Amino acid sequence: MKKSVMKHSESIYRIQRYINYFVWVTLIAAGIFSFLDDRWTVLFVTLLAFLLTFLPSLFERRYRIDIPVEFEILVVIFVYATLFLGEVGNFYLRFWWWDILLHGISAVGFGIIGFMILFILYKRGKVRASPIWIAVFSFSFAIAIGAVWEIFEFGMDSFFGMSMQKSGLVDTMWDLIVDGAGALIASTIGFLYLEGEDRVSFAKLMKRFVRENPRLFRDR
Repeated sequence: MKKSVMKHSESIYRIQRYINYFVWVTLIAAGIFSFLDDRWTVLFVTLLAFLLTFLPSLFERRYRIDIPVEFEILVVIFVYATLFLGEVGNFYLRFWWWDILLHGISAVGFGIIGFMILFILYKRGKVRASPIWIAVFSFSFAIAIGAVWEIFEFGMDSFFGMSMQKSGLVDTMWDLIVDGAGALIASTIGFLYLEGEDRVSFAKLMKRFVRENPRLFRDR
């Protein structure tokens, strides 16, 4: 059993390295070409995407939290797909479903983050809440992040002449609807986990997170 777990860990870390190298090389190449062609907006977006790929590792070092490698991979891919492929590669215009896909994934991700925040406080005895209210918090957290992102898109369009909102109000409302659907999925997964539903794949991820971060769950 331990050997199979070790092989799985080695495989997932190898996949993470390959993905990181691919993302970094393509972003650096795009940055160099955009600089030579005086495409300053593209250079700014590419540089921003490159810096954000280091966010999970910086967060781990700063707060001494062992983030599941699957989540780190998801963050890097999401940043690359959103800023580089979406904005620089015009995937938002090439594929009508690109924006919907990314908003759904991000909503699920932020919903899980919201769940983990309250779950840690709950396990440490800092808050008292039933599973349904923890699920409501994770849902609300994801929706709030989605709303902040829409404000960011509006600001980028207004001040830097970008077209992140595409069709304006219609695009914003559909983004928020998709955010709501993704948040509902994440909060439901968290609720089932708290209710003892071990068949949910998320349960294995949470058990590993608790095991690798024991200090987060000690009452201070």
